[in-house]
Amino acid sequence: MPSRGPDRSAPLGRAIHDRIEALRRLVDEALERELPPETAWPETIHRAVRYSLFAGGKRLRPVLALASGEAVGGDREELMPFACAVEMIHTYSLIHDDLPAMDDDDLRRGKPTSHKVFGEANAILAGDALLTRAFHVLAQVPEAYDGERLRRRFQATALLAEASGSQGLIGGQVVDLESAGREVEEAELERMHRAKTGALIGACVQGGAILGGAGAEPLRHLSRYGRAIGLAFQIVDDVLDATETAESLGKTPGKDLSAGKATYVRLFGLARSRALAQELLAEALAALEPLGEHGELLAGLARLVVERNG
Repeated sequence: MPSRGPDRSAPLGRAIHDRIEALRRLVDEALERELPPETAWPETIHRAVRYSLFAGGKRLRPVLALASGEAVGGDREELMPFACAVEMIHTYSLIHDDLPAMDDDDLRRGKPTSHKVFGEANAILAGDALLTRAFHVLAQVPEAYDGERLRRRFQATALLAEASGSQGLIGGQVVDLESAGREVEEAELERMHRAKTGALIGACVQGGAILGGAGAEPLRHLSRYGRAIGLAFQIVDDVLDATETAESLGKTPGKDLSAGKATYVRLFGLARSRALAQELLAEALAALEPLGEHGELLAGLARLVVERNG
């Protein structure tokens, strides 16, 4: 008898919460090993890099990469460099997103943003350093790797680079900036969100699955899962931006609406935006059903994405 899929109605249980927290700690330990110390020359840039990377992030993206890879039988040690690279790219994007030329925010993860502490020039360079370091980490391949493991590493790296580039994260940010003060149709809004936020989240899931050795069918299911939670994450972000405080968000709320940017809340209102996020959660959980109990952690992460308050 096939194993039962994730329970769509179950709340995030203590066991799942503890597994997520354990993986988060492992990611932090790995990130610590992958970066030069603050005392390395030149000290200013390494202080700036570490300031933002270790500012208290939830590590959702690297945990997704680990959970996806392990769901298909992957080895955690082989998955960890990819998980670290993902978090470095995510943090670089936040540093640049907060710059005065972008969203011009003073808070990130409850602390003053990088450019407020280190100045704009060093903040830009800290982001650049994290992006570069991410691909340095991925390029450090053990000599013992056989051809198949090398192929998987290259495939996951290419996927991550594409998700981070001009038709993924960067492209979505461009459209986000261009959306200010103008009307945006639903199709354009969805495309922007899927690129700006969803592409990197989807790459975490797909890249983890590829490194874990997923076959075509599990990879298809996990890709569908990643696509659903990637869009859900940004819809929930839009809702939180309109409803939460700076204390709960760790950043300045209401900026997108006040800037006239395209958001789901602006286009559909709060109730419909929340309903859309729930629909995407249901889609993500349905995609995991063929994985049975192996998808339980991913199901918990999907609920965390939709039910979070910050």
